[in-house]
Amino acid sequence: MTSNNPEIGTLVRTGNFSTNVHDMGTSAPGQPPTLFVHGSGPGVSAWANWRLVLPRLATQRRVIAPDMFGFGYTERPQPPGLAGAYNMDVWVQQAVDLLDALGIEQADLVGNSFGGALALALAIRHPKRVRRLVLMGSVGVSFPITPGLDAVWGYTPSFENMRRIMDVFAYDRGLVNDELAKLRYEASIRPGFQESFAAMFPAPRQRSVDALASPEAAIRALPHSTLLIHGRDDQVIPLSTSLTLSQWITDSQLHVFGRCGHWTQIEHTERFVRLIGDFFAEADAQSSATSRSA
Repeated sequence: MTSNNPEIGTLVRTGNFSTNVHDMGTSAPGQPPTLFVHGSGPGVSAWANWRLVLPRLATQRRVIAPDMFGFGYTERPQPPGLAGAYNMDVWVQQAVDLLDALGIEQADLVGNSFGGALALALAIRHPKRVRRLVLMGSVGVSFPITPGLDAVWGYTPSFENMRRIMDVFAYDRGLVNDELAKLRYEASIRPGFQESFAAMFPAPRQRSVDALASPEAAIRALPHSTLLIHGRDDQVIPLSTSLTLSQWITDSQLHVFGRCGHWTQIEHTERFVRLIGDFFAEADAQSSATSRSA
């Protein structure tokens, strides 16, 4: 697929639909690629979520960022609102089908918010397909829904509503201007976008928080080395979720960014890239040392 729209990458067949994927960079021998999973804000796409991160990390390794089913420019073969069309089983299967289609046996995962819940579920259900986990402002454990998340998932299209939601995402209001709000509003009203979005998170939305959660016992059993990242001032997903995950995941570390809301990868891009780059490079070095000693 060729397009002047940077949000459109390459279509890869995943089950009964094709997934829009951004695939950049090259991995060294023995170095798994990194799969980035976006969040669930209105009008979101993989490129909108990771546009500042992918080009930087692509200089170090192969990075892959799909539009998950119901989001962005991935095909929507089922009628929007069809019961059961959007759920964790579907999203995990899409991710596995994508790895299979690309010939990837194992990947590092970076999940943002909703994407963190998906990354957790994928690691639990298919542990051998995952090397390391990065969970950023992650869902995946149950918590009382915040007013910020309720507003995000309850979005109805208008420029004014999008402007208010943008203010909820970022700590630094200087990052949120009318131009950004206009771009995200226009994305949210593209054909099929809002129909899918409204079908995913109907009221009462606490049910959606709970549906995205993985069982505590399964999270505690995760063997993967995990980096948790959270904005101290996040109004969408409370810091307590990452504190809980840090207690449940044995091999985990937690990095909290001060003066930061829900957009760590945008509000603190350089620090975020350096943090996850070092985390994956450490695993690369360990794998290389193991190979030399074998």
